[in-house]
Amino acid sequence: MGFSGFPDEALIFYEGLVADNSKAYWSAHKELYETGVRAPMLALMDELEPEFGPAHLFRPHRDVRFSKDKSPYKTHQGAYCGVGVEGVGYYLQVDADGLYVAAGWWMPGDQVLRYREALDDDTAGTLLEETLAALPGDLTVGGDRLKTRPRGTPEDHPRLELLRHKTLHAGRRFEPEPWLHTPETLDRVRSTWRALVPLVDWLRRHIS
Repeated sequence: MGFSGFPDEALIFYEGLVADNSKAYWSAHKELYETGVRAPMLALMDELEPEFGPAHLFRPHRDVRFSKDKSPYKTHQGAYCGVGVEGVGYYLQVDADGLYVAAGWWMPGDQVLRYREALDDDTAGTLLEETLAALPGDLTVGGDRLKTRPRGTPEDHPRLELLRHKTLHAGRRFEPEPWLHTPETLDRVRSTWRALVPLVDWLRRHIS
């Protein structure tokens, strides 16, 4: 069955989970999660797969082994389409506040070194600056950043602010509106991801 939108019950489910993040709440509302959240998300990802590839739905349970917060469940449902480079791809999230649509790079590690090497190159670095500047104004650039400049980086480096990034992504938040409950959601997600293709392509080329 094709995607027809996220029902209002999906947002209501997460409003309740924010208020009562417990196994009792989850067990009592599991069917609502399956029909109002997971099934529409799977249908939406199926619609996007021909253009962006297969999606991975994140599990609803939190890994609390090393966290002070022992809340057992995530208060959102995320989905991710990778592009063959670890940590780089397209992301979508539904929660009590609506929809978050983004793309970019979320996985630090050895990739940080390759990212900085690319920014040191005037051609690749300038291209990233131009790519970010050309993004639609309703997209917000974010990511994990160093508070200071990377070791060995001169203070007058032309791309110092970008060099502080350990991850880099851009996206926008859609507040709950009537279209969220209709197939128009597919168009909103698709158009946002398409606007972010140049960023994903730069990342795929330069940090793989």
